[in-house]
Amino acid sequence: MNADMSSKDVISNQTDLDIKRPASILMKMDVSLAQKAISLALNGKWEEAVKANLEILSLSPMDVDSLNRLARCYSELGQIGKAKKATQKVLDIDPLDSIAQKCLEKWLVVKDGDRQKIGATSLESFLEEPGKTKIAPLTHLGDTGILACVDSGDEVRLLPHAHRVSVTTLDGRYLGRLHDDLAARLRNLLKNGRKYHVLVKSIDPKKEVSVFIREIEPGNKPGMGPSFSTEKIEYIAFTSPELVHKDKKLMEFQEEITEEEP
Repeated sequence: MNADMSSKDVISNQTDLDIKRPASILMKMDVSLAQKAISLALNGKWEEAVKANLEILSLSPMDVDSLNRLARCYSELGQIGKAKKATQKVLDIDPLDSIAQKCLEKWLVVKDGDRQKIGATSLESFLEEPGKTKIAPLTHLGDTGILACVDSGDEVRLLPHAHRVSVTTLDGRYLGRLHDDLAARLRNLLKNGRKYHVLVKSIDPKKEVSVFIREIEPGNKPGMGPSFSTEKIEYIAFTSPELVHKDKKLMEFQEEITEEEP
């Protein structure tokens, strides 16, 4: 370092460099960090995802997508107070943000530590297979406070009764039940050893809940037929909306900068 240059001069010069840095370079950094944050969240690495989103916010404090992702991460860690604060920041910036509105409404009845702990859910878990998978809406929904502790992608279970099939959390809290026609078929299949893996597909604690059911074992009685309709179905992708950007600007910019690179 030049003997005549003070530490303040060095800081000033670095600030000038940051100001003069091309916007495209800063955006590239944001794109990379956002991809990292999303990947960590999709793999259930919530603590690391918190750090990644905080790093983005240190560069772009008004990034509502990162704030929404941060709120989701905090909720998965059971830190509902921090999740609410992050969501409120989103609404301070954009009062009409639908993701933040929905999450804040849901978390109003949840306390710190209430969030059920779950493992990571891969995108492949929601691939549909004719005869083996079905998206089913629930009826007779459970307590709003319990539903508020559940998110899309959470694993749940089927609990058959004499005349119905309930859906509960892994620790036995009631969420709702399947419609009678589907329940009647599944009760018989479950009785004969057929097994299913069930995930929450979508949830609105005050309005509707749907689950994604996948057959994982055929049971011990032949000739029972497929669990569900074998009609041709289309692939349905799933990524929880608060884990990604709610518009296409990030993707479009990434394509632009890729084309600009030599």
